[in-house]
Amino acid sequence: MADADNLLTEIEALEGRLTAAKAEITRRFIGQERVVDLTLSALLCGGHGLLIGLPGLGKTRLIETLSTVMGLDGKRVQFTPDLMPADILGSEVLETGADGSRAFKFIEGPIFCQLLMADEINRASPRTQSALLQAMQERQVSVSGQTRDLAKPFHVLATQNPIEQEGTYPLPEAQLDRFLVRIDVGYPDLATEREILLATTGEAEDSVTNVFSAEELLAAQTLLRRMPVGEGVMESILALVRAFRPEEADASERVRESVAWGPGPRASQAFMLTVRARALLQGRLAPDLSDVIAMAKPVLKHRMALNFAALARGESLDGLIEAEIAKSARLKDVA
Repeated sequence: MADADNLLTEIEALEGRLTAAKAEITRRFIGQERVVDLTLSALLCGGHGLLIGLPGLGKTRLIETLSTVMGLDGKRVQFTPDLMPADILGSEVLETGADGSRAFKFIEGPIFCQLLMADEINRASPRTQSALLQAMQERQVSVSGQTRDLAKPFHVLATQNPIEQEGTYPLPEAQLDRFLVRIDVGYPDLATEREILLATTGEAEDSVTNVFSAEELLAAQTLLRRMPVGEGVMESILALVRAFRPEEADASERVRESVAWGPGPRASQAFMLTVRARALLQGRLAPDLSDVIAMAKPVLKHRMALNFAALARGESLDGLIEAEIAKSARLKDVA
């Protein structure tokens, strides 16, 4: 009983800090509450986020603001076709000492930080994109035969333009799967855009203050994993993830005809973490089925693909996910 009371007290205290953090973030990244919540969820879960949206929608501004508010050492890399793995990871250089001796010295790349902003990640070649794979999954990099640990916490928030295809390289499925959530950034509504104009075209812009530290974020990530998840929520997660695997015996005819490949176990793991984060950000002590529905698209869209026939018919992943949620006996009443 004492452990439950302690957990309750810690969660309530964390909720207050998160409310303050969101208030600071929205001073510079106005509106778009869902985008802010999903990005914060990625950090609370200890994961990475892929922000997809047109230029000028504030993706870079959001990540820079998060770095300040969450107290993280942030660095930015602008991905370009000529970017090399060493430009991200670092490299060894031959250094001559005052006594004439020579030795190799490792010069750290920008990946040695706590929050890496990978801007326009799909502009880099597959060779350079693969430099992030080990870092994103194992929190370490191997350079010149030596493995080096990254900072704790370590997060990658990457941006991508969904319409520009010239000079870009699609992210491989293995790398997409390592992003905890896909965050679609859309146009602001009229009231929000008016507020943005007033806030950003004056003599000075609002600044933000630090709310968290890196150590406090690590503690929050540990606390999140202690939050209880009900059996019904867990079963709904498993049923929804497995529903999009065309090889499954229980898969619907539409999924079998439309899906080229479905989500793996990392999707279930991402669900289990992100539903907790959403409940926490909304001031609840445990997730429910509404969290499963809300996190379905951010967790699943980048972990599955439609086949050519489905694309020719004009189908979309959004419509397919919504249809499966509507069919689910557990979720349709909530939806």
